Amino acid sequence: MAQIFITRKIFDEAIALLDEAGLDYWHNEADSPLNLSGMAAQLAEAEAIVCLLTDKIDAQVMDAAPKLKIIANTAVGYDNIDVAAATERGIIVTNTPGVLTECTADLTFALLLAAARRIVEADAYMRAGKFAGWELFQPHLGVDVYGKTLGIVGMGRIGTAVARRAALGFNMKILYTANNPKPEIERELGAQFVSLPDLLRQSDFVSIHTPLSAQTRHLFTLAEFHQMQPHAILINTARGPIVKEADLVQALQRGLIGGAGLDVFEEEPIAHPDLAGLPNVVMVPHIGSATTETRRRMAMMAVENVTAVLSGRGPINPVRTP
Repeated sequence: MAQIFITRKIFDEAIALLDEAGLDYWHNEADSPLNLSGMAAQLAEAEAIVCLLTDKIDAQVMDAAPKLKIIANTAVGYDNIDVAAATERGIIVTNTPGVLTECTADLTFALLLAAARRIVEADAYMRAGKFAGWELFQPHLGVDVYGKTLGIVGMGRIGTAVARRAALGFNMKILYTANNPKPEIERELGAQFVSLPDLLRQSDFVSIHTPLSAQTRHLFTLAEFHQMQPHAILINTARGPIVKEADLVQALQRGLIGGAGLDVFEEEPIAHPDLAGLPNVVMVPHIGSATTETRRRMAMMAVENVTAVLSGRGPINPVRTP
């Protein structure tokens, strides 16, 4: 019987799919990250691995699992998996696209609004009992969102969902960069395909939605922040290493940009130590897909990929190397 190695605790509904399929599995109830030495016996028999974004699945892990046929990542991103090494070994890699699109777009806009209107600062001010009444020049004056220009870096599923919220809900002008123009999005939302420098110069808000790759790692450095407007706000719900965090700190401290809303960090789970002390930063702990409905569906999709491959039907959401 096929052995499935589940690296972390997942939703009961996903486990039920394995039970219904009559598949055998080892489930790490401790909810701790994958440990190669501590879990070697389970890996040795595994034909499938269901993992989370925080589990690093490299060549060493794959070599410890000689029977492995599929690695099912419970995330849309897959930079935690050495896909090239998997391809060399004939191992299928899958992810969970689509299901977390709207949820992550919601979080993106929540960060944008929170940073623009200084919600976190104002909340702390109120809780500290400092509010003495309405003033024309209150200490938490923010910036307007309605009618402003949003620059989207990466117009995939999530970038498009964010663009719809911005254009249809807030009458924002949409600029975007992508590998190729998106005529259908341009027709629907009036979006404009521009170069990254043009986007940076013109945007009031810049939202990152490109995957992490060798080409996008440190796409945002001090050079890019110098091109942005001093009131502009950067939002990152994609991957932390797309932004050189030390340079972002400098840009915020020096007033090169107006603020940032961050869901991801360069060295997760650790953020740059100076970020926490900056009042113009809103930080949350990688919660882009963190709703019960979305996370449950992600776990189920990962398991559905496993059952499809082990039954001979092929993967539902295969990841392909560029």
